Amino acid sequence: MAVSSRRRKIVAGNWKMNKTVPEALALVRELRGAVTSVGDVVEVVVAPTYLALQAVHVALEGAPLQLAAQNCHWESSGAFTGEVSAPMLAELGCAYVIVGHSERRQLFGETDETVNKKAKAVLAAKMTPILCVGETLAEREANRTLEVVERQVRGGLEGFEAKDVAGFVLAYEPVWAIGTGRNATSAQAQEVHAAIRALVGRLYGEETAAQVRIQYGGSVKPDNAAELLGQPDVDGALVGGASLKVGDFAAIIQAAR
Repeated sequence: MAVSSRRRKIVAGNWKMNKTVPEALALVRELRGAVTSVGDVVEVVVAPTYLALQAVHVALEGAPLQLAAQNCHWESSGAFTGEVSAPMLAELGCAYVIVGHSERRQLFGETDETVNKKAKAVLAAKMTPILCVGETLAEREANRTLEVVERQVRGGLEGFEAKDVAGFVLAYEPVWAIGTGRNATSAQAQEVHAAIRALVGRLYGEETAAQVRIQYGGSVKPDNAAELLGQPDVDGALVGGASLKVGDFAAIIQAAR
């Protein structure tokens, strides 16, 4: 089922609420020089804050790097103070939008339903969603990991067709491993990734399951990246803190090769 050789690895850096615009530009300029030789093997994505998207888009011109936003609203316009729509992000040059990140679910009350609406808005704006799923520590300790992840995958993908899902990026990020220094073992990550791929196969067919890319996110660092990314169903990484350090992020990208 894994057929990992058919899927191009994807490593995305989620900068979260970090870096001013000048700092973001300095980071991406340094990163450009570090990834010149991997573009054909590994897809590299950076997700700065909304405020830095325009400047980073310009700075990325001609580089083997894609731009992502960290979130969006599901409506294309309207009276939603403080929100940003998917068409606005597409206009700024974004290729991807992260939806359903655990911090959005845990801190801002996002649900499977709102994540699904956001994913639909992203696709309608001709971008690709990076759809995040993952269990809390309490859910893992209660042996509910696969149950929770299946519910989130089903909810997030509700209403999509196989041809849509085949091009999506799913990201498994155990909540207990994000920013804690803890990470799932390679075996734990592979188990959940394989379960997600099997679920996609049941919902959309084996061909779609073989095409969809599934990232791992949760304290990915240079010293654990190779083992995690070497698993047959792990198609890349969604990197938080380590993506803010060019040396660390470049090492993770190299591990994906």
